[in-house]
Amino acid sequence: MKLKQNLLILLLALFTVFTMAACGGTEEPTTSNVEQEEENTEASEGSSFPITVTDASDNEVTIEAQPEKIVSLIPSNTEIVYALGMGDTVVGVTEFDNFPEEVASVEKIGDMVINVEKVISLQPDLVLAHESSAQSSESGLEQLRNAGITVVVIPNADSFETVYDTIHLLGQVTGTTEKADELIEGMKTDLANIQAKATSITEKATVWVEVSGAPEIYTTGKGTFMHEMLEVINATNAAGEQEGWIMMTEEEIVALNPDVVVTTYGSYDPNVKANVLAREAWNEVPAIQNERVYDINSDLVTRPGPRLIEGVEELAKVVYPEVFTE
Repeated sequence: MKLKQNLLILLLALFTVFTMAACGGTEEPTTSNVEQEEENTEASEGSSFPITVTDASDNEVTIEAQPEKIVSLIPSNTEIVYALGMGDTVVGVTEFDNFPEEVASVEKIGDMVINVEKVISLQPDLVLAHESSAQSSESGLEQLRNAGITVVVIPNADSFETVYDTIHLLGQVTGTTEKADELIEGMKTDLANIQAKATSITEKATVWVEVSGAPEIYTTGKGTFMHEMLEVINATNAAGEQEGWIMMTEEEIVALNPDVVVTTYGSYDPNVKANVLAREAWNEVPAIQNERVYDINSDLVTRPGPRLIEGVEELAKVVYPEVFTE
């Protein structure tokens, strides 16, 4: 049972786990570039339709008019749509959607397996799918297309720059490019301010990030938001030599000798700090000796959307409270 719990925690921590299909099944994410027709890149609100985009599945998709009914198949897309001021158009979201609070009253269309018939019954004029599940759920997406529903597959994002690209694309397909540009500029400014503040730090902390607890302990290496966030706040990722999401042994982790331990699964394990502090093999680790174990909101550091800035701020406050806590 513990093994199953930890596997579920890891899946929920990774924003790329949501699968859309009439039946179950997951597949490793693939990468794709989003290409936009040159003449549409400077489109402004109210004059951007019809618009044609090439989505993450390499499909050319034409959107004839500003969407009035949107179904979102992943929480990150939902959060961005609401941030763009289009929340009133959202008629369907997944069971995992929990922000903003308004989504609690929106029709649910499934969890890791999406109810295709339910989506069709909502009669959306735009469905926002995601690259992480596009291949394994192609038959379900095709059912939606055959029902006359426009489907845009949003690409994976694993850095702030690719998040900005995602927001820009969603701004285009929803007719809110000006708002998208404002949102992106605001994020860039806030991130730059945090980075500037971090330049005063002279002794960098080594941080171990834990996204799933024992016995299968997972962390984040290069190519993840957490790694980039640690760089922004002038800290060192203890697993920075690794790539992506990896599992490591306790022996390997102890050898990294982190100053701070940051966990991201406290909402599933309320005793996470006590459990980490109680690990016998970790007694000599500075983070354990100084009881510097903190849990932060997983959604803020894994969902590719505007709240990533809040994630950076939360991370900065626990790693360098003397600098970032006013």
